[in-house]
Amino acid sequence: MAARVRSGEVSPVRLVEAHLAQIERVNPRLNAFVVLLADRALQRAAVIEQAVGRGEEAGPLAGVPVTVKDSFDVEGLPTLCGSRLRLGHRAARHAFAVARLEAAGAVLLGKTNTPELLMNYETDNHLTGRTNNPWNADCTPGGSSGGEAAAIAALCSAGGLGSDGGGSIRLPAHFCGIAGLKPTPGRVPATGHFPVIGHPGGLLGVAGPMARNARDLRLLFEVVAGYDPADPFSAPVPLGEPSLEGLRIGVMEQFYQVPVEPPVAEAVRQAAGVLASLGFAVEPYAPRGLERAPNVWSFLFSELPAPVIREMFAGRESEAHWTGLELIDRVRDRPEPTGKDVLEQLAARDRMRTVLLEQMERYPVLLWPAAGVVAFRHRQRRWETSGKSIGYFEAMMPLTPANLLGLPALVLPWMLTDAGLPVGVQLIGRPWEEATLLELAVRLEEARGPFPTPGQL
Repeated sequence: MAARVRSGEVSPVRLVEAHLAQIERVNPRLNAFVVLLADRALQRAAVIEQAVGRGEEAGPLAGVPVTVKDSFDVEGLPTLCGSRLRLGHRAARHAFAVARLEAAGAVLLGKTNTPELLMNYETDNHLTGRTNNPWNADCTPGGSSGGEAAAIAALCSAGGLGSDGGGSIRLPAHFCGIAGLKPTPGRVPATGHFPVIGHPGGLLGVAGPMARNARDLRLLFEVVAGYDPADPFSAPVPLGEPSLEGLRIGVMEQFYQVPVEPPVAEAVRQAAGVLASLGFAVEPYAPRGLERAPNVWSFLFSELPAPVIREMFAGRESEAHWTGLELIDRVRDRPEPTGKDVLEQLAARDRMRTVLLEQMERYPVLLWPAAGVVAFRHRQRRWETSGKSIGYFEAMMPLTPANLLGLPALVLPWMLTDAGLPVGVQLIGRPWEEATLLELAVRLEEARGPFPTPGQL
């Protein structure tokens, strides 16, 4: 799109109009948008069109229509995160990554739906309601970047921004058949994101790009990555070059002894076979010492913030939505964490990270399932696998170690189930080595061939 706009072949105004028409056609079924900025987008597209006509540089995303998750500030708009607690908010300025998108020539179409306070793997709230999966409206698009993934998959947006504290970019990408990158913490500054991605939440949560394919994902990543001293995790680390020479890839079809649905394992096997055919050394591998990684993640993501979230809703419990409290309620009977508990869990996290990075000297890239299950029906919480019945926490175990340990991770759509639902695969790399993951994803994508769009569109 950007190349055709820069060459004058495509009008950015017509491009925005086409996306707005698609939104009008499919969004009533999806409910992916919190706010649509139609007039603003058309005005900005007209400015870009005039600049191109004058021969001015229009940027790497010239005229490309994008969306952002409603956890990123957009100047003059509320950042609601699906919560009635946020109704009085107005952003004074753009979030860092939103500003980078616009500076690169992108056109912001709107903000997309989330669960309340981003605290769920389903996208629903009291303000905007439930978002549906574009492949099957009876299923969830995932969360918390579910509205963003649904909009991109349904051709309402070319790409955009999500955030990921426990799989919130990668799970919706897997469920909706698109690509999503969870970068190293600080790689994409999260300044202007709510909840604030500082300590301790920034150990887990990051901002990152989402798009329909790996090439677009790489372009978006190169635009939004950077350094911002306002983000305590940000560091002026160059993007670097991919390192694929002699690359050895470790493959795990499930998280230790926790089974996955058959299509999930099949996608990993197929992707491993393709990587081997491309000349990479691909070997079965189970990391040592990560068995309790999901439990430590759960402590930091759910148990540690639980008292703060309950205090936020004190006296206003009736205004809370189930998506904001489900993971908190799961730890209701556990005692409030002490300082000693926090230090012990952080120490356990650091030991795991050290051990895994030592093992990743042999396997710089890991190929894992994107999650234990494919897109499920709204509110479903148990699944039958070939091994046993698994629950919500177990189904998400392939996602959370990358958050806990601060590793970049990428989900790429790979195949469709017999029921027509997308299945992704996950690539995990070493800190700051996003370029390697993105190049590997591009090569996998080329070998896989074009991925379909949702059938009902």
